[in-house]
Amino acid sequence: MKTIKNVALATLALAILSTSGCSRHSTKEVFYLIATNVNLPYWQTAAAGFNSAAAQYKVTARVVGPDSYDPAAELDALHKAIAAKPGGILISVADAAVVQPGIDEAVNAGIPVITMDSDAAGSRRLYFIGTNNMEAGRLGGKRVIEKLGGKGNVVFFTLGGQPNTDERLKGFKEVIATRPDIHIIDVVDIKGDARNAFDWTQSAMALTGPKKIDAFICLEASSGKVVADAVKRAGGGRLVVAWDVDQDTLDAIKAGTIDSTIAQKPFTMAYFGLKMLDEVFHAPPKQLGKDYSADSFAPYPAFIDTGTSLVDQSNVDLYIAAASDRSK
Repeated sequence: MKTIKNVALATLALAILSTSGCSRHSTKEVFYLIATNVNLPYWQTAAAGFNSAAAQYKVTARVVGPDSYDPAAELDALHKAIAAKPGGILISVADAAVVQPGIDEAVNAGIPVITMDSDAAGSRRLYFIGTNNMEAGRLGGKRVIEKLGGKGNVVFFTLGGQPNTDERLKGFKEVIATRPDIHIIDVVDIKGDARNAFDWTQSAMALTGPKKIDAFICLEASSGKVVADAVKRAGGGRLVVAWDVDQDTLDAIKAGTIDSTIAQKPFTMAYFGLKMLDEVFHAPPKQLGKDYSADSFAPYPAFIDTGTSLVDQSNVDLYIAAASDRSK
């Protein structure tokens, strides 16, 4: 009888709390997602994940950052977010040398920061959520070796100084180094503008003989489709490997103008990121700025890998269907 009474009292207490408006979450709790090139499909997908988690928790989500690849403007957006004193910040680091001081400033101000997609490992952020970019590069490198038959000339399109693309390039190089007949002709910094990749590819397609480029490899999301278009205009016959799964890239794989792409999970990164920031906000650690990577009893991981896969014509329909389901 006593147990029944205790259960009844507990139920009544919960009912009182729920009707009095007392709950863990509130729209007054604000969380920021900060990135560059925020209008790209990749970041629109991430924003959808961030907003989805915010809607579930009934907190406020704000997605900010420059429309172009501009690390200085990203740092400015970070400073403005710090001034707003939010519950937490999730940030993709365009250039660690530029943005890291701002991350440390936020943590020193008592604002938890988690990095996603692109890390600043030397900063005071709590941890990183995203792709194992070295492993993703290795995955792509194996595909290139397979499709080229172990020999040929390749060029990479990248974003210079961005930690995630640097790691991807390392992974590719590690695998390609095992095949001495595959030569890296150039690593092109497109400086955040896919038109630079298009122009470079157009010029390269005129090269013949020992200088012929056999494979164009894109280490970021925006250049895959335009590189494939440039190759197609010049007659095709070259390997194009892209990055990420925006609709244009998936359609190009379906059509055969892009061989394959490396798929990441930006929705998952941002969705999980907001939930983890919320947890830190409501249950803050004793030392926010501590290096938990050196603590075997840390309450946080050093890295959460959201997964990577290779998409080609054998499985592209699955990704197209998933994108269609999401848009309904």
